[in-house]
Amino acid sequence: MGKLTAIAVKNAKPGRHADGKGLYLLVKPKVEDDGSISTGSRSWVLRIVLNGRRRDFGLGPVDLVTLQEARDKAVEGRRLARAGLDPSVEWKRRPIVIPTFEEAATQLHENIKGGFRNAKHAAQWLTTLKTYAFPGIGKLQVDQIQAPLIQSVVLQPIWLTKPETARRVRQRVLTVLDWCHTQGWRAAAPSTKTVSTGLQAQKRNGADDDEHAGHFASMPYADLPAFMAKLRGMETSVGRKALEYLILTAARSGEVRGATWAEVADGNEWTIPGSRMKAGKRQIEPLSDAAKAVLAEMRPLVSNAKAPLIFPGAKGKPLSDATIAKAMRSVGSGRATVHGMRSSFRDWAAENGYPDTWAEKALAHGVRDQTEAAYRRSSYLEQRRKMMGDWADFLAGKSKVVRMVPKAAAQ
Repeated sequence: MGKLTAIAVKNAKPGRHADGKGLYLLVKPKVEDDGSISTGSRSWVLRIVLNGRRRDFGLGPVDLVTLQEARDKAVEGRRLARAGLDPSVEWKRRPIVIPTFEEAATQLHENIKGGFRNAKHAAQWLTTLKTYAFPGIGKLQVDQIQAPLIQSVVLQPIWLTKPETARRVRQRVLTVLDWCHTQGWRAAAPSTKTVSTGLQAQKRNGADDDEHAGHFASMPYADLPAFMAKLRGMETSVGRKALEYLILTAARSGEVRGATWAEVADGNEWTIPGSRMKAGKRQIEPLSDAAKAVLAEMRPLVSNAKAPLIFPGAKGKPLSDATIAKAMRSVGSGRATVHGMRSSFRDWAAENGYPDTWAEKALAHGVRDQTEAAYRRSSYLEQRRKMMGDWADFLAGKSKVVRMVPKAAAQ
């Protein structure tokens, strides 16, 4: 059997794959929501004989340990075993050298760059850190970097002027520090909520840098309760109800326009098949009481109770994008777009303390790199159920806007 290649490692199916001399690639199976089996986590394992006994030693996950690094560590492990020494014990005895943030970010990027969609995205990941994080914290050891420093030195200078970029920088800085925690270089990583507390509320209308050009204009989330009250007070139409449901679920227009009664048969959840999702994966959205109320209102509006579509257009066909956009303009939305409502939800979630993982899952966003994907295996369904209920309450004016402002600004 020949040695593994980088492509073979990337495409390996669940099971144990030999590289030779006791080094194996272990690929675990993963059970999807629909019951199908797909590829799960990948890690390196060294199988050797130590003091007459066969032992397995974990060498780390594939997204953090390259094939060559695994081979080098396997050679070292075999040498230690031949000397009668336990590799796991000897490796722990070594003094830990704490890297700087710049060193750690560069090393992590080298490990994960193959998992990006393309070379441009891989380069952008590190470029944003070089531009906005390295000048302030790049030369500091990773165990010295805490939330107040990230906020004041890295985020505050760009938080209001470059909101899209600032959120990406925050995400990437925390990803680096989280990885450093897994390496034993720091006790833990700050949370998104800790880093964000005290930052002013952002207002975003479009992209603020080259990486995010093409974003749709959004409505400041603080304006949404009044917008929703006006929408609900207008004459009922399929287009306006579709828009209300879209805002309540933070879904894409196409997902709402193609929604069927079979997808909400559960009553508490909206199950969208992968064939209708942008990422091709099934999405389960918990339904708030307000979203359920929209569905209840739609029942008598559908002439044929057995019609498959929840929001049918003319002759039972799906509504057009233009119909929902027209409904939005009739309420008075200014520059804001239908798709921009998802950004309004994202801003509300970020600025009111909800974890990025919950909000990103609610938006059915994919994960670009392998390290972040490792932290996002859960669907967070119950957590999102509470979050979407809170979002519905906010839209109904039942909860206040949480404006996070620096202490200096509040005095």
